[in-house]
This record gives sequence, C-alpha cells and structure tokens, in this order.
Amino acid sequence: MTSTRTDVAAPSVLTEFRDGILVVTLNRPHARNAVNADMAELVGDALERAHHDPEVRVVILTGAGDQAFCGGGDLVAMSEGQSLEPADPAKEAWGFGGVCRHPIDKPIIAAVNGFAIGAGAQMVLACDLVVADETAVFSFPEVGNGLVASSGAAVRLPAWLPRPLAMELLLLGRRFTAAEAHSWGLVNRVVPPGRALDEALTMAEAIGRQAPLAVQATKRMVAGIVDREFVTEQQAWERTLLETVANRATEDAKEGPRAFAEKRRPVWQER
Repeated sequence: MTSTRTDVAAPSVLTEFRDGILVVTLNRPHARNAVNADMAELVGDALERAHHDPEVRVVILTGAGDQAFCGGGDLVAMSEGQSLEPADPAKEAWGFGGVCRHPIDKPIIAAVNGFAIGAGAQMVLACDLVVADETAVFSFPEVGNGLVASSGAAVRLPAWLPRPLAMELLLLGRRFTAAEAHSWGLVNRVVPPGRALDEALTMAEAIGRQAPLAVQATKRMVAGIVDREFVTEQQAWERTLLETVANRATEDAKEGPRAFAEKRRPVWQER
C-alpha cells in the first residue's frame, strides 16, 4: 500500500488506489486502530481526494490487522488532555475520524474486520454500505465512559432502527454481532473471517461499472446531501452538538477516559 504521508515510519492511515477504488486503511493495529488527531486528518484528506478526483469511483474504509476495524477514540490520549480532532477548524468539521460528518458524493464501503467499538462503530454508520467479517463485534459504550455517542449513533440509529432497539444499544452499551447487525439492516453482507476487504472490493468493482454521475446523484439523494451538507440530519446534529458540549464540560466526562486509562472502574459524581 502507498502511505498518505511519507515523513513517518508507521503512518496512521494508508491508502491504495485500485482501478477506481480508493482503499483507506486505519493503521494503528497496536492500539486497535483507535483514532487520534493525526488519523482523523489523514482519513479526512483521503475522502477529500476521493470527492474531487474523477478517477475515484468508490472508497473502502477498513482497519489494519485482524483484531479491530476501529476501537473508537484514543481514550488514553483523551485522559492526557490530547484532542482527537485536527487543529484546522475546516478539518475538525469533518467529524470524528474524518468521516462521521464528511459528506462526499462517492459511495463509501466499510470493510469491518474485528471490533468496531464506540466512535469506531459510528464511523461504520457514516459509510453507505457495510461488509462485516462474521467475527466482527460492534458496540456503543460511550455512556459507560461518561460520554455520549456524539459522532452519529444518536442521529442515525433512531432513524434506521426501531426506537426501543436504538435506545437499548445506546443506553446499555452491549456488544452485538455481525449477524445481529445484518438482521437489523445495519450490515449488507457477512462473510467468513478474513474476507471482508475482498467482498468490499467485489462490491466496489460492481458499483464502479455503473454510470458514475448517476451513482453520485443517488448517493446524494439517499444520504440527504445538498451542497455538501447532510440537510436531512441537520437538526439532529445541532441537538447532538448542544448535548455534547454540555457533556464534555462535566467531571464525569473526564473521569470515564481517566478510569479507562488507569484500568479501574469509574467513580461517577453526577457533575
């Protein structure tokens, strides 16, 4: 694969262009591909390239290794006061991981290999199609870490699933399998271990044979994108922002990541 950045030995994101398909790989397997600011910026840059490059027909987002697609935000970095977002305000607006609020008109396929946890699962929800390894596991454990699912789950799950099921996933934070996700319509295809990327490539090749302008228009219509804004989700995102800002100012929002980093149970203060 070709790195999107050449000045470091182990770039946090890799990209590879294959006959109209841009494969974007989260490349921090030692940390279950947890997202930091550098990774978010590089993913966002790759999606911008895809949006503007007429040679790119489809994007595939996947994770390095066989343990995790993405373990969510880097809670250790958060506990040390580090931002998980790029410093550039325009890039910060792309949302978590550079993808969660980043409307592009090229289809994005998630190839999920292993765990997709928290904001990592929300990155999956930001994609248009999902292929999951049958051993893949998803969850939204934010409330257990003193946080809220602010990167799309609270916006998209209630629109895509029955409300009680969305509430269960968000409030209990329980893990669910690829088979369950498929039965609910959150995953398109479940494949044997190690085959998620191959199946995603097959799907991307099929999309790539369609008329590109029609594909892009269809993506915009279904995703509710107008002038590169998610117009159908706008009010829900505004409500999410208000709750997120209030949540991050609490002591509990600091305690959750700190307890995670220290490998202990959090002590909630309700303030």
